[in-house]
Formats: sequence, structure tokens, C-alpha cells
Amino acid sequence: MRSPRAQALWIALIVFVLDRATKMWIEAKVSVYDTIVVIPDIFNIVYTRNRGAAFGILSTAPESIRLTVLVGFAGVVLGLIGWMLWQATKPGAIGTLYNRLALSLVLGGAVGNLWDRVFQGSVTDFLQVFLGSYEWPSFNVADSGISVGAVLMAIDLIIQPRKQADPNHAPETH
Repeated sequence: MRSPRAQALWIALIVFVLDRATKMWIEAKVSVYDTIVVIPDIFNIVYTRNRGAAFGILSTAPESIRLTVLVGFAGVVLGLIGWMLWQATKPGAIGTLYNRLALSLVLGGAVGNLWDRVFQGSVTDFLQVFLGSYEWPSFNVADSGISVGAVLMAIDLIIQPRKQADPNHAPETH
């Protein structure tokens, strides 16, 4: 079996490769703003370019400011996530599987979106979901990795204190 560190990096790499592959396919096969209905009133594929951050934040800011802020912020976050993942995968580290998986998903997704920002100046989004009359902002595989990772981190934060309070529970180390 691979080390926890190798597993974590493979997961991040898989998220990044899936993100790049799906974005490249969308960019090659779908025109900007075209919509492909997959499940009516529930799920569409729509090619959009997000120049800003989540939900279009900073999308109207001047390009030099927008890219400096977004790329700089992403760099800091990537450094922090990378450090946290490095610590969580050290030999003998007391970390949970949820935590390592969460950090790996966030790392892969963050690198995927940073790639777009650095090389294209905007992020390709193409998944569109509707919940009743609510339209969720378009997103991509990288965003999904980040979101699932964040949920897993939250679950881990909720579960861990309970496990540590249980005197019969030994910390997970694998």
C-alpha cells in the first residue's frame, strides 16, 4: 500500500487531471454560453468563463488588480493547504482519513482553478444545477473537489472531538 502522502498527492492529481480534461473538452466542443440540457429543469452543461472568484466576486475589477488578488490569494491558500496536507501525512502523524481526503480534494481543485487563472485569465465553468426555481451558479470539477473537501473537513471537525472524548477510541493513524 502507498504511503498516506503518496495517496494524498494521487488524489489531488486525479482531481486536477479530471478538471483539466473536462474543461478542455468543453472548450473544444461547446461554444461559450451554449446550453446542453442533460436533465430538464435539473441539470445542464453550459460553457461560461468566470473572470472573478466564487459567484463572480471581483469579475468587474481591472484585470491587473483582479489577477493579482485572485492568484495571490490562491497561492497563499495553496501553500497553507499543502503545508496542512504535508503535516497530516507525516509518518506517525495523528490525522484522519477524512482530513487527508478533504485536503487532497481541496488541493487538486485549487490547483485546477489556479491553472485557468494563470494561463487563461478566467476559469471555465460548465456544470449548471437547478434546485426547484433556484439556479446554482455554474461550476466545474475543481469547484466540486473544493466543495466536497470543505464538507469533509467540516464533518471531520464535528466527529473528531466526539472520538477524542471517548476513552475507548484510539486516534486513527492510517
